[in-house]
Formats: sequence, C-alpha cells, structure tokens
Amino acid sequence: MTNPPATGAAARGQPAYRQSLAGTFAEATGGHGLTTATYQSNLAELDRHVAALGHDRRSGRLPLLSIVDDTADIAAARAALERLSIGARTIVFFGTGGSGLGGQTLAQLSGWNIAGAADASQKSRPRTRFYDNLDGLTLERALKSLDLATTRFVVTSKSGGTVETLVQAVAALSAVKAAGLERDIPRLFLGLTEPARPGTANGLRGLFESLGIALLDHHTGIGGRFSVLSNVGLLPALARGLDAGRIRAGAASVADGLDAGQASGFAPAEGAALAVGLQRERGIGTHVFIPYADRLGKLSHWFVQLWAESLGKGGHGTSPIACLGPLDQHSQLQLFMDGPRDHLITLLRTPTAGTGPRIDARYAEASGIGFMAGKSIGDLVAAQTEAVPQALQQAGRPVRTIDIARLDEFSIGALLMHFMIETILVARLDGIDPFDQPAVEAAKQIARERLGRA
Repeated sequence: MTNPPATGAAARGQPAYRQSLAGTFAEATGGHGLTTATYQSNLAELDRHVAALGHDRRSGRLPLLSIVDDTADIAAARAALERLSIGARTIVFFGTGGSGLGGQTLAQLSGWNIAGAADASQKSRPRTRFYDNLDGLTLERALKSLDLATTRFVVTSKSGGTVETLVQAVAALSAVKAAGLERDIPRLFLGLTEPARPGTANGLRGLFESLGIALLDHHTGIGGRFSVLSNVGLLPALARGLDAGRIRAGAASVADGLDAGQASGFAPAEGAALAVGLQRERGIGTHVFIPYADRLGKLSHWFVQLWAESLGKGGHGTSPIACLGPLDQHSQLQLFMDGPRDHLITLLRTPTAGTGPRIDARYAEASGIGFMAGKSIGDLVAAQTEAVPQALQQAGRPVRTIDIARLDEFSIGALLMHFMIETILVARLDGIDPFDQPAVEAAKQIARERLGRA
C-alpha cells in the first residue's frame, strides 16, 4: 500500500499544519491498523458530504463554516469589550460547555492558566478568569476574593436558559449589590445570548435587559460546542490581546478546502475516513487526543466535548480522552501501548527543538543524564514526540500525527476548523445529527423536576 501524503491547511501556499496517517494502516502496525480498501471506500463515500459542506459554506446554510469570512461581529465584540474593560483589573467569564471551553482554548494560546507563561504584554491586561464548572463553594470564595469594583463579568448562554450559568450570574449580581455597587451593575456586566424571539423565553436576556446591562447577540445558527470561532470564543481571545482576524483566517484556510468537493487530499475528510474505518474494521472505541504543548492543553478538553457530544448518539460514537504530553507518558501511555487494542491516538507536535533552558553538562553528568548535556529542554520534547508514535506503531497501535508549523492565531484557527469539519464528516458517515444532544436535554429536565418538587 502507498500511504496518503501528509495533508493539512494552507493559505497562500504556507501550511498551518500537516497531518500524517502513515502510522495508522495495517502495514505499519503489524496488521492491527486500517486496511487500504476500507479507507478508500470511506473516502469515496465522503466525496458527496464534502461537496455538500462546500455548498453549505458558500450559501451560508451552515454558519459555523461561513462566519470565518465575516468581520462585523469582531468589531462589535471588540467595542463591547473595550467599554467593559474601562477601570477593570479582572474579567470573569461565566459559561459552561461550549460557552466556556472554546474561549479557554483560545485564551490559553496567550499563556492563560499556565503559571509564569504570560509575557509582559499579558501582565498589563486585566486578569482573566473562567468559571465553567458549577461548584457552590468555589463560587462563594471567588466572589469574596474579588475586588468587585474593578471586576467585570461576561455571561454567555446561547438559549439564555442554562441554569448553571444563570445561577452564577445571579450570585454575582447579588454580590455586587451587597457590596453597595448596585448602581454600577450596567457597566460591570456584559451578556451574550440569542436575540429575542416572540414566544421563546430567554432568562438571561430578560434579566439583563431589566437591569440595563448590554448584550451581544449569540449567532442563532451556531451551537455551543461549534461556537469557538464566533464572538463566544473570540471575546476571551480579544481579552488576551489575540488577533481574532488571524484566528478566523486560519479557520478559513481549512474551510476553503471544501471547495474542491472531494475527500482525498482534504485533511479533515481523511481524518474522518480513518476514525470511522478503525471503529468499524478494528473495533477501536477510544480516541486519544494528546498535544505536546502546554498552550494546547485546553484544546484537548474542547475536542473531547466536540467529539463526545456530537457523535455519541444512537449507539454510535467513540470515547475521547484528553491528554497532554509529555505529562501523560507517565500515566496513561502504558495503557495505550500495552492495554486493549481499542485506541486511536492523535498526537499534535509543535516545533520545540532548541527552545527552553539548556542543560549544564556538569550537572547533567552528575545526575545521570549525560545524554542531555548542552541540549535544550525543547530538544528532549522533540525527541519524545518522535519516539512515542514510533513506539506505538511498533506495538501495533494506530497513531496519527499532526505537525503544527507555528503555534499562533492562524494555526489554532486552522486546527479548530479541522476538528469541527472532521467531526461533522464522521457524523455524516454514521448517519447521525452532529448538532443535537437529546440525552443531555433529558438529564436537564429531570434535574429541573427534582428541584421543583423540592
């Protein structure tokens, strides 16, 4: 078999990333990987779905694909953030699931949530906090610890009815009121939710409008886990000083590949053909996502929600696992290497060679790591990102690699679009709707009923 060439996203001839499936095929894994016939069959079936998505992008029918060509909402988000940030030292983001993870993924590109990683330009900005998980004790202590006069709150809920987010907002409003700042509420808060629709309740919009709080419109055609490239994800990116236009340009460089109308040579389609093929042919039910960069840690968790909530329906789907390298070499790699043969590993690499502190030769010899003498920390990580996929392949474990040319706004936008399209195409092959979540809605209703009875 001839493995497909590495594919990726390109703009003006310069690729943002390159994907290689070479380590996933049967010949490369001692017969444990995907066969050529199944892979090619899946690609052929995907041609019509790629063409359909291309039409959806051009017509605007699927806004998550066409929004990357817009700029007006970026200008509106920037203006709202600038008004909100006057006198601010901390900006708190409330929003759960897709309303939180996308923004965190982009914010982390700037060094957010990585101790000591922010540069001087970041330190001059208001601090950024995200509270996406509801924990009463955490929120209580957080509100008590904040200087509320210099804190601003951004509250995001597409429907305006997400109970976890609404109770966070109400708790923050109550804390501000108790601090004697009730008259300042309109300038301390910003909401992000769908426009008003006759006959449709929107608790967040109703509450904020009654208090004179400004609101930005959440795109009605883009669901939470697909909203990272909308103002939902770009507001936190702007708060960290990132270039929202470049994020969208990177995403557009991938979406542009839909115009060819064919799956072969289109990286997201090839990834979808791989994932579905391994599940059907080899019974692989777990998708491991492991980037080797701290600034991509939240990308793992964003991917987990995207993959699980979009594809886990009607008996379909594979279980995603969020990892981080090299950290999880020391926790989960043993399972991936020597446990059940039901894992597909996607490994993301960034250029690390020559980066970081250099290792003193005398200290290296004294500590038994003479092989590191004179080398940089990044040299070790680079060697690991080559050794781990090679070892996995030798153990008969399918491993896909994605090499990122340069970790910046353009490449993160490209990766986000890649995985959204890949997920949609997997759903198309499985005949399911990637945009709903019926089981989750059932759990929400049961919780509401229990609270009502209590």
